[in-house]
Amino acid sequence: MKTVIRALPALAAQVAQIALFAALALPAAARAGEESYQNYDYALAPRRIAADTYVLVGRNEDFTPRNGGNIVNTAFIVTDDGVVVIDTGPSRRYGEQLRQAIARITDKPVVRVFNTHHHPDHFLGNQAFAAPTLAALPGTIDGIRRDGNAFAENLYRLSGDWMLGTEAVAPAAPVAAGTQNFGRHRLEAIADLGHTDADLVLLDTATGVLFAGDLLFHGRAPTTPHADIAHWLAALDHLERLAASGRVSLVVPGHGEVAPPAEPIRQTRHYLRWLDATLRQAADDGLDMNEVLALPLPPDIAALAVSEAEYRRSVGHLFPAIEQEALARHGGRP
Repeated sequence: MKTVIRALPALAAQVAQIALFAALALPAAARAGEESYQNYDYALAPRRIAADTYVLVGRNEDFTPRNGGNIVNTAFIVTDDGVVVIDTGPSRRYGEQLRQAIARITDKPVVRVFNTHHHPDHFLGNQAFAAPTLAALPGTIDGIRRDGNAFAENLYRLSGDWMLGTEAVAPAAPVAAGTQNFGRHRLEAIADLGHTDADLVLLDTATGVLFAGDLLFHGRAPTTPHADIAHWLAALDHLERLAASGRVSLVVPGHGEVAPPAEPIRQTRHYLRWLDATLRQAADDGLDMNEVLALPLPPDIAALAVSEAEYRRSVGHLFPAIEQEALARHGGRP
């Protein structure tokens, strides 16, 4: 026993030494990542998906100080007339780095920047682009003017110093449904609603690439802070008819991987139908919000990225109104 007792200090010293070496060795890769994080480098890498067409796919995550809000897809088309940009990302820094990424592909100027809707990860990079190039649906312009700086402040709380210097810049050029030509690329602008009250979809008829904004999510649970699910489902029917026409080869969703249209449409529709049915059944059953929040997610819903967090947020966004509708149907009785 004495031998064991005498050995304990030596053993403790060895353990401490091993722990010290581990503390020095293990963080080496982590420190490299930390340096990248401290440099606030989004490491944007445009990927060519069709002729003249590039996407920058964000992470299927929540906003964090680690990702700096880079959870969104942005894109650009290099045309004979200049570069067309679709969405500008979550911060001034992202917009500036997006411009640098474009410059690595082409020396042509940016001639048009479209914001697909007024959620902050899609427009807060606008500062990096010339004001006359910025364009959006009138409802999106109104939403940015109304909520833009509040969005920027909230994103700063969520993402930290990646947001330094970011201010909301609303487009001045309103977009109407119809077509615009940029060189050989004929862009068909489609004005819809559902995810927000003004959702812009762009179809490049030259390549068949559909830029769907947040009407489509792929591999990630949809967000619903301004959603009208009935209108959103109708918009998905519209997109499905468009895809069935054979004019759409690829979809760039607002979040998630680029893909042929069928699966992003199916996933988004399935999630919204499940969410709506679940909340309505819960209201009819007289569940309170805490009970609704505790409901388990089906496996196919749980498999989507950020599903638990988005479900909780959606309960907060949507359940109070659905509960009031149920109470009205039942004469005010739970």
